[in-house]
Amino acid sequence: MTARHRLGPHRDPAVDRAVLEAARDLLVERGYTATSIDAIATRAGVSRPAIYRRWPSKAHLIAKAVFPDVGTAEVAPDLVTEVRKVIRGTIQLFGSAEARAAMPGLMADMRADPSLYEKLSARLDTPTRQELADYLAAGRTATGPVADANTLLDTIAGAALFAMCIRDIDDLDSFAASLEDLLLHGIAGRRDDTARSGDHDGADS
Repeated sequence: MTARHRLGPHRDPAVDRAVLEAARDLLVERGYTATSIDAIATRAGVSRPAIYRRWPSKAHLIAKAVFPDVGTAEVAPDLVTEVRKVIRGTIQLFGSAEARAAMPGLMADMRADPSLYEKLSARLDTPTRQELADYLAAGRTATGPVADANTLLDTIAGAALFAMCIRDIDDLDSFAASLEDLLLHGIAGRRDDTARSGDHDGADS
């Protein structure tokens, strides 16, 4: 019989580790929908109340299991290096087997539970959005139009999410290089606002 962890007056980190590991394993084995609190509790050898004392719902538990606290003290010297760092980090974040299994279900649950999105956002993307905004505001780019930090990160995260969880690509390095090339160098080059304005004036005449 599997020994059950008991909660004392202080939170036992061994219980946290067992539950989070069980959640990750079950996600890969069964997928998000079939990874229930009961299944996690059984696999981890803990009780349902032990889990609910730590996380208010399955979605909150899965979010913690799939996306542990991340962060780096590394300071990029310029915007290009920062964008490359964000791209690689985001692809790594969504590239694990458990993240690929969890994200479609988590996205639906985030729509129903705004607090889940707010908690994840505070840990994962809000600091990155601010870092990108700081680089853009400081003008740390040699050429090209100044991008909006929110749009830039949404583009990176959206592309990574679709590639990892929908297309299920395996060559992460090639995808990262391709996304870097697209975002840093563009498709058609810098927009010519003067030419666009002239074309518009001519069309109205």
